Amino acid sequence: MLHIQPGKRVYFLSDFHLGIPDRPSSLAREHRVIAFLRTAAADAAGIFILGDIFDFWYEYRKVVPKGYVRLLGTLASIADEGIPIHFFVGNHDMWVRDYFQHEIGMQVHYHPIHMDMAGKRFYLGHGDGLGPGDHGYKLLKMVFRNPFCQWAFGMIPPTLGIGLAEHFSRGSRIATGHSEDQFLGESQEWLITHCRKQLQKEHFDYFIFGHRHLPIDYRLEERSRYVNLGDWLRYDSYAVFDGTDLTLHTQGA
Repeated sequence: MLHIQPGKRVYFLSDFHLGIPDRPSSLAREHRVIAFLRTAAADAAGIFILGDIFDFWYEYRKVVPKGYVRLLGTLASIADEGIPIHFFVGNHDMWVRDYFQHEIGMQVHYHPIHMDMAGKRFYLGHGDGLGPGDHGYKLLKMVFRNPFCQWAFGMIPPTLGIGLAEHFSRGSRIATGHSEDQFLGESQEWLITHCRKQLQKEHFDYFIFGHRHLPIDYRLEERSRYVNLGDWLRYDSYAVFDGTDLTLHTQGA
């Protein structure tokens, strides 16, 4: 449960994909995210980052990817102020270990969670691998999450391992193309299918995910909504819960 004091709000955002397509673009995006977080911290009861902060992240036992110190420092500063920050591991940064917890103070989630806020029930997660279909990715995710496979990758020297992984990560983004640009209709939106399946078991007021890269606010039932947070590659989008209602905002294109 997250307590929300009067005048405080909860912020949700996801999918920064820092590192692509090049350093200048990534750095400009990082500055926009930082500016948003600093403004949000003024009245935040909590900040939820629902995955894919980076286009690739792998923590070796004593090595982490180079860069992103501005954002990581900002997050650490916000956490030091006592504002809870929740990070949900995404499909591009799934090889997170304990660096964010120990060095920044974020709470890290590897699976979707349920949380109550101000009398409302939230279902929160990155969104990858949920719902029907996408069987190839689900199999790949099982491999990537396997402890032995993670250990084996860790045996590759960082310069080679990180370079190789970044190459495949960029290839995955290019292969996706423009398939994420349009709402596909309820029957083709796998996360909506997943939400409806969960509603058959218990009620949630809000289902909030990232991963889809398209800002979506979809009413499932009279008292239940599916919200996708979009991304910071095109939309600079985020959601805000004020203790009564949730609103989705888009600053970019």
